Formats: sequence, C-alpha cells, structure tokens
Amino acid sequence: MKTDEELLKDLREATAGLLFMSESDHPLEVIAWEGGEPVTHARLRREAGKGEDAPVAEVTAAELFRAAASEPDWKGAAELATARRYQSLVRALEENLTDLAAYRVGEIDITAYVLGRSAEGNWLGLKTRMVET
Repeated sequence: MKTDEELLKDLREATAGLLFMSESDHPLEVIAWEGGEPVTHARLRREAGKGEDAPVAEVTAAELFRAAASEPDWKGAAELATARRYQSLVRALEENLTDLAAYRVGEIDITAYVLGRSAEGNWLGLKTRMVET
C-alpha cells in the first residue's frame, strides 16, 4: 500500500489542471483529514462552512464523476482525453482508499467531497464546488 504522502502526490498530479464542470467550473482540491474522526454529515457541513440544516447527499465517486468521465460520440479528442483522466482518477481513488464515498453538501452552491480512508487511517480525497440552479 502507498503512504499518505505518496497518495496525496499522486492525487495532485492526477488532478492538475482538471476542472469540475457544473454551471461554473471549479478546480479539484486534494485534501487530507488526519485522525480518526469519522466522516459524518455534521463534519461535512462544518468543513464546508454550511449550516447545520444543509442537506448532505451520499453517492459513489463514479456517480459524482459520471458526466466528466463519460465518452459520448460528440466529445472531441481533447474532451475524450479529459474524460480518460477522470476515469483514471476514479480508478486510483477506488484502488487506494477504503470506505470511499462522495458527498454533496448544500444546495445550489454545493461543496462536493470524495473521501476514503488511507492505509494509515486518515481520510484523503478531493474537494470541489458545484453550482446547480
């Protein structure tokens, strides 16, 4: 298994220059939450700076990145290359982290997390923003 440092380096390289597209495009930020505190809806809201009544939806990493990783006929060479980067990113997350899940926190201006537990016991993954009106 890779160390947290190796995984974080790999994630930074995999996400370099990638934007998560919604009604506005936002970069993917690599994050590490050290310690054993579990990922709860309350923690997600607190980390996202959202109120205690903000909705939290849990999906898989593949579901969160479904559109970005898709390869429909209309995508050109550059878009297909980006889709394949997303496919590789999801694979890397799934292969290196346990308890992997994606979370959408809030409405309209949504903070999205993809988090899993590393071999060292920390929560590693990604954070981004999504705008959906």
